[in-house]
Amino acid sequence: MKGLAILLAFNLLGVALHAVGVPLPGNVLGLILFTLCLFLGVVKLAWVEESAEFLLRHMLLFFAPVIVGVIAYRERIAAEWPAMTAGMVGSLLVVLLVTGWVATWLLRKEGGSR
Repeated sequence: MKGLAILLAFNLLGVALHAVGVPLPGNVLGLILFTLCLFLGVVKLAWVEESAEFLLRHMLLFFAPVIVGVIAYRERIAAEWPAMTAGMVGSLLVVLLVTGWVATWLLRKEGGSR
């Protein structure tokens, strides 16, 4: 229960920061703050691990609203699928390329410092 409270507190903190004007979605802000606190040792992994594993095991439940939305808008999706597909494939390629470049840069940086 403690782990779930910690995860929810970070989520609420992110939502609150978004409400006061930070231009990122609240859940993203909460995740960034949570990750930062994990790296800094403010939050111990053992405190949240059990709750996080539970949420990951039941992640499919979180996608039910998305599935219902796809069913509700199937006519619109059928009409605009080429543009949607191009956008998804394009963004996938950009993410893959940027990830590859960053990984290559980090590996070169690590190799050069030895």
